[in-house]
Amino acid sequence: MPEKTVIDADALCESYFATTQALMRRVLEEEKAPLDLAASRLADQIAVDRLVHIFGPGGHSNLASQEVFFRAGGLMHISAVLDEGTLLSNGALRSMAIERTPGYGKVVIANQRLGADDLLILVNAYGINAALIDAALEARNRGAFLIGVSSREHAANTSPDHPARHPTRQNLHDIVDIAIDCKVPIGDAVVSVPGMGENIAAISTFANAFTLNCLVIRTVAKLLERGIEPPVWRSGNAPGGDEANGRFIANFQGRVKAL
Repeated sequence: MPEKTVIDADALCESYFATTQALMRRVLEEEKAPLDLAASRLADQIAVDRLVHIFGPGGHSNLASQEVFFRAGGLMHISAVLDEGTLLSNGALRSMAIERTPGYGKVVIANQRLGADDLLILVNAYGINAALIDAALEARNRGAFLIGVSSREHAANTSPDHPARHPTRQNLHDIVDIAIDCKVPIGDAVVSVPGMGENIAAISTFANAFTLNCLVIRTVAKLLERGIEPPVWRSGNAPGGDEANGRFIANFQGRVKAL
């Protein structure tokens, strides 16, 4: 019988922790300027009681839009675009096919009726798929202000003829008004295991969530500096949560489609 391989899982977990921590440190230090600019734009929207829209076109990219929507400690003005087409719950292979379909993202944004007074955050770590690029182009054509969260490295290292790409071969960071680099490496999975040809343990969900929560933190800071305390969700499972949230529900029901 072949000799069994002994794998140090503790060391692999430590490696994953260190890599994740290092990526977050890079976002914190290297993306301070675009995060600050983006936070100012979010603060401008919230100061006049306008929504901040967020869309994550792609299977796991949808998690990014859900991370800051209707979440304890999250801004009530954030409105997530939760389109059924790319949700994994409707079929993972179907989701991947939809995110690669030219024209799909345009339809989603058109349905949101975004215009010149709106702000849209687009989140997709790879920054290249057809639905994402179409969403960006349609929102830009409608006059919306665009903030993108994606990995420049991943986009730069993805072949121009990759089947996921938009027919124009554009990258998200080249289309948006403010581009925030979430630093996800090519391939996403970051842990190398002895004896395996493929890496394991993806990092993009951590990268996107950390980046977006830093944006929320900076936005709240800017609003407080202006003398504005923004409404923030409290956990409904915490004491007084329902009562605290209930004071603001009427202002957002009907405006936030997914609420």
